[in-house]
Amino acid sequence: MIRFAPQCLLLQPIINKLSHSGVHIALVGNPNSGKSSLFNCLTGLQQKVGNFPGVTVDKKSGAATIGSLSAEMIDLPGTYSLYPRRLDEWVTYRVVMKEDEEIDPDLLVVVVDASNLKRNLLFCTQLLDLKQPVVVALTMMDLARQRGIKIDIPALERELGVAVVAVDARKRKGIQELKKAIELTLQGAYKVPARDFIDNYSLAPIAIQKLKETLSDISDYKAIHLLTHQRSFQLPEQARQQIESIEKEGRFNPTKTQAEEILQRYARIRQVMQQAVSEPDPLQRTLRTEKLDAVLLHRRWGYLILLTVLFLLFQSVFLLAQYPMDWIEMAFGQLGGWLGEQLPAGKANDLLVNGVLAGLGGILIFVPQIMILFGIITLLEDSGYMARISFLSDRLMRSVGLNGKSVMPMISGFACAVPAIMSARNIENRKERLLTILITPLMSCSARLPVYTTITGLIIPNTYLFGFLSLQGLVLLALYLMGIIMAMVVSYVANLFIRIQEKSFFILELPAYRAPRWANIVPTMISKAKIFVLDAGKVIMIISLILWGLSSFGPADTMQKAQLQFESAQRSGIPPDQAEREYQTAKLENSYAGLLGKTIEPAIAPLGFDWKIGVALITSFAAREVFVGTMATLYSVGDEGSHLLNEKMKAALRPDGTPVFTLATGLSLMIFYVFAMQCMSTLAVVKRETKSWKWPVIQLVYMTSLAYLLSWACYLLFR
Repeated sequence: MIRFAPQCLLLQPIINKLSHSGVHIALVGNPNSGKSSLFNCLTGLQQKVGNFPGVTVDKKSGAATIGSLSAEMIDLPGTYSLYPRRLDEWVTYRVVMKEDEEIDPDLLVVVVDASNLKRNLLFCTQLLDLKQPVVVALTMMDLARQRGIKIDIPALERELGVAVVAVDARKRKGIQELKKAIELTLQGAYKVPARDFIDNYSLAPIAIQKLKETLSDISDYKAIHLLTHQRSFQLPEQARQQIESIEKEGRFNPTKTQAEEILQRYARIRQVMQQAVSEPDPLQRTLRTEKLDAVLLHRRWGYLILLTVLFLLFQSVFLLAQYPMDWIEMAFGQLGGWLGEQLPAGKANDLLVNGVLAGLGGILIFVPQIMILFGIITLLEDSGYMARISFLSDRLMRSVGLNGKSVMPMISGFACAVPAIMSARNIENRKERLLTILITPLMSCSARLPVYTTITGLIIPNTYLFGFLSLQGLVLLALYLMGIIMAMVVSYVANLFIRIQEKSFFILELPAYRAPRWANIVPTMISKAKIFVLDAGKVIMIISLILWGLSSFGPADTMQKAQLQFESAQRSGIPPDQAEREYQTAKLENSYAGLLGKTIEPAIAPLGFDWKIGVALITSFAAREVFVGTMATLYSVGDEGSHLLNEKMKAALRPDGTPVFTLATGLSLMIFYVFAMQCMSTLAVVKRETKSWKWPVIQLVYMTSLAYLLSWACYLLFR
């Protein structure tokens, strides 16, 4: 028997609310269904980001105009069903169940991926059975058409009983129609479906009947969730005890009920698909995907292909970026030389050329590499191969205490550890999540790339093996692999000490292979370049100017002593050029920056580092990429020769006349940056995610110790 839920005037409070205030609309849907793009389209720039109360899950909200109504849109974390496991899924669950203290949505916009309708409708139909106002937004219609999928939207509306609108947020198609459907639903033109999508009552009739006698104004489906997750609902203790008693009396089995519900939903969804959707032969598409997976996910060849992809990625970073980097460096060198000649000598000239221009050059020269790196990563994501990397890596990850889901934060760590650590929230197992957070900073992020490429260009010849393999590219690949291998070792060791016993499951839906969206790549590359230039660039410029000041000024007595030595050298008949170089060197060593570097020099001398490198190590703790700007500033202050940083660093000499940047020093420095925790932002986000200073401190100590010991060993080996 199928029961019909009464309307109970569900829409009346909303209709009353429209007359005097704005409404709250929540966007919900599966991950990667286009929800965030739709949210951005509806709210434009009127957005704010915070956290949900008590958790570290981001809360995005924004203002939107829906017809004559003002609305607050809330972008909820993506989830596959109303049976949550991850922290972010619990956030969405509490909101749609009306259990969140701050957010009480008047309407749910369910974002459904039209190219994967069957999977997305599971979550959508669960929301329908909660008896709340719902509007369905169909996204990815262009992708569905490419796959030969045709959707009869009116028929789908009839089957679901709610408004269904096709939208394309990127092209702003269907947005006005969606807003109209939202407005009409809020005004009561679309009624909340009286009939359940499936016969929820039959899943646990005795328990549901008894519970609805206690709590009358709930749907059959919400009754099932109260019985399943009563501890997650804000109920009086007496009501909670009653529910537990009903659960026992009705012999309610949550696992069995959930399994039966999912089976019934998919059976009903198949009926809906037959009525409203026509698809090409799915077997042909499945066979094509399986043939590719048989090669790319092979137990042996799959790993070799993965290494080849990574190898080509880093080779491309060097080969494709070489010419634009040379052009940028040459342009800044010529501009610095021209300005130095045109402007009158003095502190203003020195500040502009050796402070501002040197810092700016240290930022822009690495933009080509960063754009190329992220462009290729976007290609891998769009093609569907990135998900295969997670699947392929699960066995390896489990051997060191992780699972396949740890791979995505680790891969994201190649870009930046901060969002990568935040993305570890998707890992349900607490121990695996903590291990992932601890090792993710060992992935060589894009901030390390400027350090690697600068030092590699100094100590590794620009030669090609077999005529096409860049030796510099091979060194770069080795540095990245070194971080990955050490991450595995650290995870294995930490897994032995972290005592959290919790079962782990790895379930992943592999997307279909598809051609990359080429139009999406260039905006992504430009976006990442802007983030680097505007965010990291601000830090680099500020530190460059501070360093210029610290390098140009010092204690009066020591600076005066350097001036007297210069005047004495001039009188002794030393060639003017030599006397000037000795004076500039003495002035830099006696400046505040020089004194700071000299203070830590004894501690870093065993690694092959001099005081200038010491200053760069200190300043790059704010952001690793600041290393290059620091070296550019230190080697520019007082220098009247070449304006190319590579040439200045190659010419740098120690007091005994030997070069500073030898092969041993260069390799030691790169290894130090592979393993060192040189990032304040990462430590801050680890504290935020773990809610304790214990783990960031452990991270700082173990990574710095690793960096020092391995750097020291490398210097001894190659010296």
